[in-house]
Amino acid sequence: MPALTDSQGRVLTLRGWNVEDKTHRGDQALSAITEKHFRDMRAKGFDFARLLVFWDDLEPRPGQYSKDYLRKIERVLDWADKYDVKVLLDAHQDVFGPAFGHRGIPDWATRTDGLPFTPHPDDWFAEYFEPAVQRAFTHLYEDPDLRRAQARMWRTLADRFGDHPAVLGYDLINEPMGELKEGEDLPTAARRIERDQLTPMYNRLADAIRSADRDGWVFVEPTPIVGEGVPTGLGRIDDRKVVYAPHFYNTGMEAGADYDPAAGWIETYEQAVTRYPKEYKVPVVVGEWGPLNNSLPNMNRFYREAMASLGRYSSGWAGYVWCYGGGYCAVDDAGAFRTNKELTAEPYAEAVAGTVRSAAYDPAAGLYRLEYDAGRRGSRVTELSLPPGAWQVTARGQATVVRPAKNRNRALVIAAPGARVTVTVKAGRG
Repeated sequence: MPALTDSQGRVLTLRGWNVEDKTHRGDQALSAITEKHFRDMRAKGFDFARLLVFWDDLEPRPGQYSKDYLRKIERVLDWADKYDVKVLLDAHQDVFGPAFGHRGIPDWATRTDGLPFTPHPDDWFAEYFEPAVQRAFTHLYEDPDLRRAQARMWRTLADRFGDHPAVLGYDLINEPMGELKEGEDLPTAARRIERDQLTPMYNRLADAIRSADRDGWVFVEPTPIVGEGVPTGLGRIDDRKVVYAPHFYNTGMEAGADYDPAAGWIETYEQAVTRYPKEYKVPVVVGEWGPLNNSLPNMNRFYREAMASLGRYSSGWAGYVWCYGGGYCAVDDAGAFRTNKELTAEPYAEAVAGTVRSAAYDPAAGLYRLEYDAGRRGSRVTELSLPPGAWQVTARGQATVVRPAKNRNRALVIAAPGARVTVTVKAGRG
């Protein structure tokens, strides 16, 4: 797959977590997110956060953007920058928005034509198939005034945060859905919605962002149906910095079932999800993944196989979710990894100053190996991220390893221009 790069042209690998506060609104918006989130993520070797922001908080009334909410977002970004965590701003929606008891698109931008909505408290995802919710998506995609409002919302965010040093890019809408036509099955509907509604929407929103930010990456998602191994129907997004950003969820596991290695789900998903980036030559970053019940008997195998798969085709991922407690949380109340989630913490190259020839981690051996050709111009510094523990870092070729005294979970490799470099990271020794 093509590389994701930073402003210095270095090849990036993103490893991190979603950071969210879905509960608080208004004066209390984002209050559940603290500096500790970013300090703890970086201490465990993660360099990436997908930050959920909500249109309903940003623009509670048409054309009136909340300066207080923008300041709250900026405070979170400042914490991320302090700990050198790159941030993706995600315009999040769940079941469209507040009109249906969730968060996302404001009430004033929700049009249902009077169609019915019945809550499903035991299966919130089923609410996407309620007639009122499906019609609301159709109006968002098709009504000219809502199109303009959505574009203005993104232009406002890009204008405010495009120059912030923590901001890597923009995830244009979380898990978009749409309206099924009579007689359509779900895969057919998903491909049509992606082709006919999401593709033009993403092009509109990319143009809106470019009017304020020329350099940020634009992340585009398929519908969540991709999790069933269905290749997307998305078309070309006419922008030079597009990232394909699918989610990696399995319906059974989301309902609490154990991982079934014999079902071939990871293999099927990988085959499906790599078609679009190969065709359109864009990098892949998986925006969400991770099961609800991570301690079932087969979950250790799931995490190992999932990490291997993600490493084969993606430029990175954001697990769901960095919080302190149970459920989806990455860590417990004391900040320790919950069962099997420690397997997400591996050595990796955050930024490679050159062309990557190969990079892989063998968890059984505790061995990471990176081979690259150092660039002849620009930055000479390749940055490695190390999880907690003792690691020996060595480099062969015309390169020197530097371990910053104040940050032992980082290593820098400084290479001569054009050098062929092999970096080895081995567990067990400092």
